[in-house]
Amino acid sequence: MSIKFKPIEKGQPGVVGGGEKKWYAQIVYDEEVTMDELVKEIEKFCSLTEPDIRGVITAFENVIQNKLSASRIVRMERLGSFYPAISSHAEEEESKVDAATIKKVSVNYRPGDRIVKAINDAGFKKFGASIKGVSPDQTAPVI
Repeated sequence: MSIKFKPIEKGQPGVVGGGEKKWYAQIVYDEEVTMDELVKEIEKFCSLTEPDIRGVITAFENVIQNKLSASRIVRMERLGSFYPAISSHAEEEESKVDAATIKKVSVNYRPGDRIVKAINDAGFKKFGASIKGVSPDQTAPVI
């Protein structure tokens, strides 16, 4: 397996007209993996049945939601860690910082060592045509 990428031309951020343009590698995402595909793959590696696997995954999701909602870090050893994160508006005084100051709640993920190693060892494969003149403010596809 290898990670697919394509060349993409981008200008300098914050420079009117894009400034000097340079080429960067951008990942090319394949189709998403569905729950059905994951369950079938997991079924090959264990003695659990499809309904059992689905039940464990659903329970796992519920437990992670509960722990993150309680401000806990969920450390899954080889899989990695999930942890809640917030961003807030700045206030001039400490006493003004309250729940209304928080503007966004998210979940961060830090992969475990084995996942990082697998990605690093995957290699790369150039894919498709180049994309010229993309704004530096454009982001990768939502995943």
